[in-house]
Amino acid sequence: MASSRHLRLVAGVACFLLILFLVHPFDSPETLLTAPRPDGSRPLAQPVLKPPPSSRRKVTFKPSSFDWTKVEQHFPVELKHQLPTGRPKPQKPVQHDFSQYVHDPVTRNRQKAVRAVFERSWNSYKEHAWLRDELAPVSGKGKTTFGGWGATLVDALDTLWIMGLWDDFYLAANAAAQLDWQNTTETAANMFETTIRHLGGLLSAYDLSGEQALLDKATELGNMLYMGFDTPNRMPGFWLNFEDAKRGVQVAGTNDPSASPCSLSLEFTRLTQLTGDQRYFDAITRITEFLERTQNESKLPGMWPKLINFREERVDGESGFTLGALADSLYEYLPKMHALLGGLSPQYEKMHRAAMNVVTKYMLFRPMLPAEEASKHDILFVGDAFAHPDRIDRVAEGQHLTCFTGGMFGLGGKLFGINEHVEIGERLARGCGWAYDAFPTGVMPEIFNMVPCGGSWDAPCPWNEERWKEEGSKNLKKGFASARDTRYILRPEAIESIFLLYRMTGKEDLRDLAWQMFESIVNATETELAYSAISDVTVKGPTTKTDSMESFWLAETLKYFYLIFSPPNIIDLDEYVFNTEAHPFLRPKP
Repeated sequence: MASSRHLRLVAGVACFLLILFLVHPFDSPETLLTAPRPDGSRPLAQPVLKPPPSSRRKVTFKPSSFDWTKVEQHFPVELKHQLPTGRPKPQKPVQHDFSQYVHDPVTRNRQKAVRAVFERSWNSYKEHAWLRDELAPVSGKGKTTFGGWGATLVDALDTLWIMGLWDDFYLAANAAAQLDWQNTTETAANMFETTIRHLGGLLSAYDLSGEQALLDKATELGNMLYMGFDTPNRMPGFWLNFEDAKRGVQVAGTNDPSASPCSLSLEFTRLTQLTGDQRYFDAITRITEFLERTQNESKLPGMWPKLINFREERVDGESGFTLGALADSLYEYLPKMHALLGGLSPQYEKMHRAAMNVVTKYMLFRPMLPAEEASKHDILFVGDAFAHPDRIDRVAEGQHLTCFTGGMFGLGGKLFGINEHVEIGERLARGCGWAYDAFPTGVMPEIFNMVPCGGSWDAPCPWNEERWKEEGSKNLKKGFASARDTRYILRPEAIESIFLLYRMTGKEDLRDLAWQMFESIVNATETELAYSAISDVTVKGPTTKTDSMESFWLAETLKYFYLIFSPPNIIDLDEYVFNTEAHPFLRPKP
């Protein structure tokens, strides 16, 4: 009888667990194990969510028709940089303590709503633009924008996995593992975009799934992109021109966006960690050394300008400084590299601290708001600076792109124990949320100008009606001077920072802010097929769709919306670090 009762008990527990899984299949990930070590050794990547055996499919690697490892390096170098050795250092926690977290029904329904929007977008891509870079969500055509290598497909791989869309993941993974990098009508590849979207997407999908074919395809792409470093000074150009690379006539640019060569470090480092091939880490460390050497040689010491002369390795020719377009992810990657390398490369913390000191001094600003509005919204934005021999001009211009800075300040503040920076990060994130709500569509424009408070960003800021009448826009909410570029192109940066600050602080009202943003975006961008960029967020009524749905809509925007409404142990910030395309890479553990 005891044996019979035991069997009934076991059967009952098994049935209960099965029902629990069927009712809440996305609520809790598998236990996360130790990430690959930074010395290049390669334990199997561990999944966040484990698909049931019946959902697993074979992913087959097919080599490209051209092998870039057979191409001669015309400016070869001895490898002088290897991944730092030793055990990763214990890191300060990034993620809030969610030990009392409850996944309530409202949040679960919001999570499902985001997933439904993703599925609608993905299914339209499958039907109308399969293997193309992008779907045109109004006309239903496919677009070639990034070499014709299925940018949306590769970019969305890890989102498919995180959302538990197993059949679609394996369909897409098998297609990605058989991409032919030689099969393109383009004569060159954008080094930055191909690295963050394709290489980052493949590496993250491998980190989550452990599918070896994806790492093999990432390695193949890494070998092609590595040829971009084959210049006289090993600084890559903006483009990897295929014929120039084969002929050995590539040179670094003299006026290139600083973010382009300086935002390859996470992806190439992760590739070295996973393969043990030190060439990739050596290549990006030469750029890191250049940044470290020149940080105080610019016209605004501590920062690097928008445009850099990489050929002559000079940073003193440009006067404009920004955390927005042209420079953004250079700064974003400094604290992230510290995390990915387990704290074993101190130069990243050093450079981040020095740069943020300049940002807080010259680039942060508060918008001048009426007293009642200011009392409700303690917000910040980040603008631009222009250095002159006798002064620094500060420009209160906001960009949707610069909304990432909330997460950057938050991450640096958490990793390096700078509490004030976490507070700054939250104020920046909330500022972007406030800006969404400030426009009739509920969506922030691409570029806008504001009427800033005078003096320091942390000083008192009384409302000045006369100044507002002189400088403010009569057609926009008080605080704004203009909306210079009124487009919204499905960008992720605002929800990125709101998600990250929620995970860092645990403040639940950030989720409500995210939901308000999500509903506004869906309402303003929905088409018969999917969701489209729009031309003007200031209109009242129907919006004009521009027939564009960039791959980051599925890779970043909807991933961040899904994660903020997911249980916080799904992509734990102490286990993963995101690249600039929202691809999570496993962090090493002590």
